[in-house]
Amino acid sequence: MSSKKELKELFDAEGNLLSPVLPDNVKNYLIDIDGTVCDDIPNEEPHRMLTANPYPDALEILNKWYDEGHIITFFTSRTEDHREYTETWLAKHGFKYHGLLMGKPRGGNYHWIDNHMVKATRFKGKFTELIMANKEIEVFDD
Repeated sequence: MSSKKELKELFDAEGNLLSPVLPDNVKNYLIDIDGTVCDDIPNEEPHRMLTANPYPDALEILNKWYDEGHIITFFTSRTEDHREYTETWLAKHGFKYHGLLMGKPRGGNYHWIDNHMVKATRFKGKFTELIMANKEIEVFDD
């Protein structure tokens, strides 16, 4: 599936082209790897990356979302030096995906600031279908 073909063009009030968006029924999933879809392997021990155990529920849910037409992009703190290990591991275990972004900042405590809507879900040990819940969040003061 090509995400580019699915993008909808947007225009401002003066007719200027804005950044395109996906259709409402398609989600852009950015998924961490280590500690989220498999054992937590630090960059300092790359020899373990090929033997990491995948989380079966992650494989099942992510491939389901892929098959439903959503965009799956892995976003990892692994460095470009680890790209070949990472692609080999993903293929070996049958993960379906559209993209792989390397070099996510390490250390957690992420704040994502964007002009597009962002929904963040903290992984707590098991992949399931997502549900709606009201939670307290930090937002910019109006």
